[in-house]
Amino acid sequence: MSAASGVAACLALTVLQLLRGPDGRWLALGATGCLLLAVALAGALYRTVTPGTAPTTNGWTLAAPALAAALSVPLVGPAGDTPGLAWSFVGAALVGVAPLLLPARYAVTPMAATVLVSAATAWWLGGPVRDAVTVTVVLGLSVAVWNVLHLWFWTFLGQAREGRDALARLAATEERLRFARDVYDLLGNHLAAIAFKAELASRLAQVDGERTKKEVAEIRALATAALARMREAVHGYRGVDLHEQVLAVARVLRAADVRCTVTQPRKDLPPALTGPLMSVLRDAGAHVLRDSEARWCTIEVAREADGARLTVVSDGAGAADDEAVLPGLADRLRDAGGALRTWREDGTFTVEATVRAKR
Repeated sequence: MSAASGVAACLALTVLQLLRGPDGRWLALGATGCLLLAVALAGALYRTVTPGTAPTTNGWTLAAPALAAALSVPLVGPAGDTPGLAWSFVGAALVGVAPLLLPARYAVTPMAATVLVSAATAWWLGGPVRDAVTVTVVLGLSVAVWNVLHLWFWTFLGQAREGRDALARLAATEERLRFARDVYDLLGNHLAAIAFKAELASRLAQVDGERTKKEVAEIRALATAALARMREAVHGYRGVDLHEQVLAVARVLRAADVRCTVTQPRKDLPPALTGPLMSVLRDAGAHVLRDSEARWCTIEVAREADGARLTVVSDGAGAADDEAVLPGLADRLRDAGGALRTWREDGTFTVEATVRAKR
């Protein structure tokens, strides 16, 4: 929208100049030329700088604006009360949009050519050449700077959003690596011993039956111990302490330049309450990370008489519907005897989850 605003302003000034002309036929022709150029530039801008679409600047993309610009010279140039002056505003629009459609080293050539066309049109029609060139250069460069600054700013926001998503993925990857290291430390020695004793048992099978039975019994014991430790590890991984999980989410948010304030009880909550709340915490934290406008966030965990409550509040919560922010969590909380509420108020977005202890 910001890129189109400068072009729209130039074309609007062109129309105002056309309205000052005495001949209605030239007004219609000039308006037609402006309309064709506006449609062509809108299509080219959409295909090149619209967020979320792949850049497709090529000969076909630029052909339509070039053809519309060429047609606008005979349609717009003679219109208005001053010959050639109306097209100088069209030239300003072309100069302003060139840096968006082409790389900087290539945009200079069509910008200079546009200024020459503006001067030549005014001279050929007997209009003021200096005024036409001044309008095309000054207004066109102003629009170009405006467009480039907004494009740079939008690119910066896109990179910041990608950085936040990368931080979220990195946090998840680090947690998986930690769990993999824990599993290796727990089971590595057991599995090595099992492999060694299995090899020994296979060699003793034909020589010493009693010794073989003893080795097989030890293998069974080692396998049982390894399985028990694996279950303990998985149980510990799935039952991660909510207190540590809140601090981990806060660290990730702070790394993404989101001020995060944490309030939670000193004593750990019962495991029956922490599982559902951690699901909400992870999804709410991911939503804040995806929101490029978020600047601060508060996470509060409170113990209640018959359960616990988690509240996550952030600013700049985007435009997504509340129901689409935390998909499926309400049903899971309901199955666990809890409830989920989300609402927006005064520019903030709040996620509140409550769970009740089962009796």
